[in-house]
Amino acid sequence: MKFYNRDKELAYLRKIGKEAQNASRMTIMIGRRRIGKTKLIKEAYDKKVYLFVSRKNEALLCEEFVAIVQRELDVKIFGTFLKFKELFGYLMELSRNLPFTLVIDEFQEFLQINDAVYSDMQNIWDDYKDEGRMNLILSGSIFSLMKKIFEDRKEPLFGRANHRIHLKPFSVETLEEIMDDNLGNYGNDDLLSFYMLTGGVAKYVELFVDNHALSFEAQLDLIFNENSLFIDEGKNLLIEEFGKEYTTYFSILALIASSKTSRSEIESILEKNVGGYLDRLEHEYTIIKKVKPIFAKEGSRRLKYEIIDNFFHFWFRFIYKNRSAIEIENYDYVKSIVKRDFATYSGRFLEKYFIERLKATGKFSSIGTYWEKGNQNEIDIVAVNDEEKKMLIVEVKRNFDRIDLELLQEKAKKLLQKHKGYEAIFKGYSLNDMRKEKLL
Repeated sequence: MKFYNRDKELAYLRKIGKEAQNASRMTIMIGRRRIGKTKLIKEAYDKKVYLFVSRKNEALLCEEFVAIVQRELDVKIFGTFLKFKELFGYLMELSRNLPFTLVIDEFQEFLQINDAVYSDMQNIWDDYKDEGRMNLILSGSIFSLMKKIFEDRKEPLFGRANHRIHLKPFSVETLEEIMDDNLGNYGNDDLLSFYMLTGGVAKYVELFVDNHALSFEAQLDLIFNENSLFIDEGKNLLIEEFGKEYTTYFSILALIASSKTSRSEIESILEKNVGGYLDRLEHEYTIIKKVKPIFAKEGSRRLKYEIIDNFFHFWFRFIYKNRSAIEIENYDYVKSIVKRDFATYSGRFLEKYFIERLKATGKFSSIGTYWEKGNQNEIDIVAVNDEEKKMLIVEVKRNFDRIDLELLQEKAKKLLQKHKGYEAIFKGYSLNDMRKEKLL
């Protein structure tokens, strides 16, 4: 698959590379696994030293790294490095006369190998950074650990980074471009399922493209087969994040994915206090977020929880929930459930799709959803331009014929009473509108 839509990030990384020609720069790059961090770095820098931190003995890791450094920088290293601090010190010294890019991928893994590496690196960096000319990129995929390493004031590398890049999924515009390039004649359900199943995560997109699995049917066939990467994906990526209590976290996420989105609903089913778990899922792991009605006051109790990542939402809703069938490899059974529920399940993602489209226009000061006490008068999308005093109020349905703008206007009465002087524009968006260039 060709390289798509990272122009801003590429330009930023190359700018940092030029800065490092005069004085060392440290850049943190974070993003969930499979998001495309490594591919982006390789695209940005033709010449670099790329070191991947795997869990092995530190001396063996250094031996592997020395071979890479010698090959990439065309230098001869004499002697043996048993500790990473010795190698890092050598590289910082080398950068005084030879500017180069050093990438350390899965940087958080040093916690498992030798957590003293971080304080050692801090001391060496502080001593050499002004005279050295190293472009240091520290990449990691376990968000909670990377956050601890660089954002906890007690940690040695706190405040040392010059730049921070949080790599996000592909935009909906890019996903449409990829579909146009690789399938051409496709239906809007295909585009919606492509967005819903990949969430714009680069590795998943690449798998679908490389396997020519871009129609809805082909996408499901790729996910539900005995050799599928996707079956164990949620478990493989999240168990390490959550540690020993992963079963409680998984149960909470499975309930949220099944529309049990309030704390009270979750606690009544699990029969335990989940406040701490929800807080960590939101702030440490950034897997969920609070959703409040637009214009809700700070501290409002009218809130729901939502899984941010589209694929994780799907995985917990259909794969984890049906793990007994998955265990006996009855993939056709689970696939049939997805097909049965797709029309209902995909409706939420159609709303999310249009919200992303509207955000990309840059025309609004705030965008969200709206509901009143007791989940009354729910409105799918409210987009506000405070400068122009305009409010776009939208109902989203898969089928355009089911959109009722008169009912939408009735639902919005109380909302508009609180925003007198605003011009209200009522619209209905359906599957038919997914590929329109202008929604406004």
